[in-house]
Amino acid sequence: MAQSLQDIRRRIRSVQNMERVTAAMKMVSASKLRRAQERAQAARPYAEKIRDVLVNVSGNVEGFRPPLLEARPVRRSAVLLVTADRGLAGAYNSNMIRAAEAYLRGRPQPSLVAVGRKGRDHFRKRGYPILAEFVGIGDEATLALARSIGDEVMRIYQDGEADEVAVAYAQFLNAVQSRPTVTPLLPLAPSERRAGARAYIAEPDPGTVLTRLLPHYVYTLVFRALLEAKASEHGARMAAMDNASKNAREVIDHLTLVRNRVRQAAITKEIAEIVGGAEAIRA
Repeated sequence: MAQSLQDIRRRIRSVQNMERVTAAMKMVSASKLRRAQERAQAARPYAEKIRDVLVNVSGNVEGFRPPLLEARPVRRSAVLLVTADRGLAGAYNSNMIRAAEAYLRGRPQPSLVAVGRKGRDHFRKRGYPILAEFVGIGDEATLALARSIGDEVMRIYQDGEADEVAVAYAQFLNAVQSRPTVTPLLPLAPSERRAGARAYIAEPDPGTVLTRLLPHYVYTLVFRALLEAKASEHGARMAAMDNASKNAREVIDHLTLVRNRVRQAAITKEIAEIVGGAEAIRA
């Protein structure tokens, strides 16, 4: 009985240690989320504005079609998948992997550009070609990283390793919710110019401006995807650690009740033995 009571106390201490760890991880994720959320939200207006500029300038170019705007028959398909390097983020990684798998299902010669270990490892084990990988990127997305990824994606497209590239990332909604999103990346397909929008005057000429603008637009799309994904990851990890802390407290409460019952049973048994011994002596 004493050994069983000791085991229960050991389990309680172990779960209490786990609760302290998960509570600390929740606070760290909450702190990182605040900055990541601000950066993701700040990047959205810029991405929309540069898209408007691209639409406006491309509409003024005649007889010139840059390779990044030129669609071709799709014989190879690729997706730029953004996941985390680490787990302990609830269903964040698995949701993104399922979204990428759904996109690639049925597409010709599917392949992957992986950002994050979780997505890379999942698809590598299943035999998908990994055209490029970017892992160990840390807790904050940087413009330098976005440029490196964008350059590699444009090279893959221009070299014919993929005839279309989409980007799969978690769109940040709020601290506890994100939306797996898969959108076309290359070839770029600017939307129609908004009604009432004035045509820009481009110097030295629209074609030159468009040639310089297109890579920057790709960098912007990739950077926005990274920012949204990082904010979503920190939010998912914060929520997962909060749930883990709550579960740990429930386990502690349950084990405490069990410990009390075992202890009471032990005391009752000892009293019964004492009473029985006393009665035996009197007899």
